[in-house]
Amino acid sequence: MREFVLAGCQIASEPMEVQVNVEKGVEWIPKALEVGAELIVFPETVTTGFNPGCSKEELWDKVDVAGGAITEPIQKAAAKHGVYVIWPSYERGEKRGDIYNTAFLIGRNGEIIGRYRKTHPWPGENINGIGWVIPGSETPVFDTDMGKIGIIICYDGDFPDLSTTIALKGAEVICRPSALLRTYDHWWATNFARAYDNHVYIAAVNAVGSDAIKTYYFGHSMILQPNGWKIAQGR
Repeated sequence: MREFVLAGCQIASEPMEVQVNVEKGVEWIPKALEVGAELIVFPETVTTGFNPGCSKEELWDKVDVAGGAITEPIQKAAAKHGVYVIWPSYERGEKRGDIYNTAFLIGRNGEIIGRYRKTHPWPGENINGIGWVIPGSETPVFDTDMGKIGIIICYDGDFPDLSTTIALKGAEVICRPSALLRTYDHWWATNFARAYDNHVYIAAVNAVGSDAIKTYYFGHSMILQPNGWKIAQGR
């Protein structure tokens, strides 16, 4: 892995306003370039906010598939500026009501290099409980010109074996887009542990603002070294 600048864009989503939030993401990409960013990471489910406050069928209607309205403007912005972007969104499955909590890795040319689907949905979002998200089943690692990048999403960070699996596949940086609403102590402890356990960089980007059911998120995005020390932290 070579040295590079990673920017976490800790922005507040407008609840369930997909077009507004995609446009906001497009606006923030050149701002991140002002600090020399080559990889830009946005918070979990940035296109809608975390809790949609509606049925899974209504959420399916609101979002889209990869390459559609949820990603295309971001792909164009990534290509325009020659930058990598991790862009998280709810994603349509094959049939109406099938929803995945996904983070797309978009390349410098605007192509979708790949995606990670959250494997450990929060109990309240998991379709196997009372929620709306189908768990993912794959743990990809993406080879880029910067190094090898892995992705986990929010509650995934509570499960040590997942990050270890990704690290054993060669990941040097694990990005953790999140909409974490428990406590700062949970946030800091799990980010530190995943970095220190696996000797990888952790880029944890948390949401701020509120979602459709007025749940408020506390931000405090952070980037940690493999020894667990913080390189940077937001508020």
